[in-house]
Amino acid sequence: MLLSYMFSFLLATQIITSPNEITITKNGKPITRLDSMDFFHPYFDLPIMDSKKVDQIVDQLNKQYSIPPKNAQLDPNGNIIPEKAGMEIDRQALLKQVYSHYIHQKPSNIELPMRTVYPNVDSELLNDLRSLRIGLYITSFNPRNKNRSTNIKLATESINNYVVFPGETFSFNKVVGKRTKERGYLRAKVIVKGEYAEDIGGGICQVSSTLFNAVDNAGLQIVQRFSHSREVPYIPRGRDATVSWYGPDFQFKNEYNQPVLIRAKTVNGLLIIAIYSSENIQYTPRKIPYTT
Repeated sequence: MLLSYMFSFLLATQIITSPNEITITKNGKPITRLDSMDFFHPYFDLPIMDSKKVDQIVDQLNKQYSIPPKNAQLDPNGNIIPEKAGMEIDRQALLKQVYSHYIHQKPSNIELPMRTVYPNVDSELLNDLRSLRIGLYITSFNPRNKNRSTNIKLATESINNYVVFPGETFSFNKVVGKRTKERGYLRAKVIVKGEYAEDIGGGICQVSSTLFNAVDNAGLQIVQRFSHSREVPYIPRGRDATVSWYGPDFQFKNEYNQPVLIRAKTVNGLLIIAIYSSENIQYTPRKIPYTT
């Protein structure tokens, strides 16, 4: 009995003081413990890092401790809200310390290395991009239909202030994200295989359709667009752009020499989407049919 107890004690002591153990700290306080062997391929004499495992570990730490940067934005009155820098894990610095720990084979503490991440859109760029309106489209909706109006407002807020850089492709589904009840989207009328039904997020196709026409008016390259299986009342025939999380997407590409800024808002039953850019942009607008 005594020998069994002593063996258990020695085993526990060995685990606690394992030479592979790394204590990760942040601001001097322990936040997690890792086994350095998790970073390396097993069954190799040489310490070869397993990039897949490394990515999983770093991604998990980033989810917990990174602070995403915030782009500069325009408020409803057109005033600039300054950008905010963020923080993320310095991957190379972390791996360098893990490798050093592995070589020395002794328990150690590693202060989580962080680096500053700057936003893509700062106040100076945003101020330049609001100089020239290159595209515009307006559609109307019934504000008394609360569910549909809520969905339109949420999707509109998602694309508002979004900047598309030269060579970048904008995806409506990617930018707006999945339309779920948890994110505030409600059940409203949708068109499924030519028939009307109700589903979460009904109405956002008006946002994608209005955006399509504003983008087309600006002369930007349309990459992907699909029409509904039947006519919709808020836009001229053939000028709609249906979207679905597991189906069609609306995409366009900025092939101009300057970034473009999407400004979108709802006002008293009107959905207004405008495309702006710098005065240095070289663009060719297109004539499009407007709603009555």
